[in-house]
Amino acid sequence: MKKGRIGIGLLIGLGVVLLVIIGAGWYISGVNRVVRMEETVKGAWSQVETVLQRRIDLIPNLVSTVKGYASHEKGLFTEITKLRSQWGQASTKKEKIAAAGGLEGTISRLLLVAENYPNLKANENFLTLQAQLEGTENRISVERMRYNQAARDFNAYIRTVFGSFFARKRNLSALPYFEAEKNAAITPEVKF
Repeated sequence: MKKGRIGIGLLIGLGVVLLVIIGAGWYISGVNRVVRMEETVKGAWSQVETVLQRRIDLIPNLVSTVKGYASHEKGLFTEITKLRSQWGQASTKKEKIAAAGGLEGTISRLLLVAENYPNLKANENFLTLQAQLEGTENRISVERMRYNQAARDFNAYIRTVFGSFFARKRNLSALPYFEAEKNAAITPEVKF
C-alpha cells in the first residue's frame, strides 16, 4: 500500500512541476513577445526619424536656392524655419508626427512657388535638390507605412486578453499612428 501512495504522490508532484514549468514558459514567452513587438515598433520609428531628418537637412539648401528667385515669399520661408525648429524641439512621437505633417504641406507650397519661376525650374542646383527631396518624400512614405504596420500589430496584440496582460506587466500602452493631416486632400494655394 505504501508503494502505491508513493507512486501517486510522485506522479502528482511531477504533474505540478510540469505545470509550473509550462506556466513559467508561457509567461516568459508572452513577455518576450510583447518586448520584441515593441522593439520592432521602435526600430520602425527610428527609420521614420532618419528619413525625416534627411528632409530637414535638405530644406535649408532648397530654401536658399528658391530665396534667390522668390524674395517676396518671406512668409513661407519664415514658416519653414519655424516648422524645422518645431521638429528639432519635439520630444514625443506625437509632437514629431505633427511637426512632420506641417512641414509636408509647407514643402508642397515651396515647390509650387518654384513652378512660377522658369529660371529657377531650370537651375541645376534646384533640380538636384528637388529630386533629392522627392526621393526623400518617397522614403518617408515607405517608412511611415512600415511604422504604422508595426504599431498596428503591436496595438492589436496588446488589445487581446493575453497581450494586454503582458503589456501591463511591461507598462506598455498603445502607440500613435502617422495619419494624414486634416487638410491633406486640399491642394495648397500660392498667390502672387
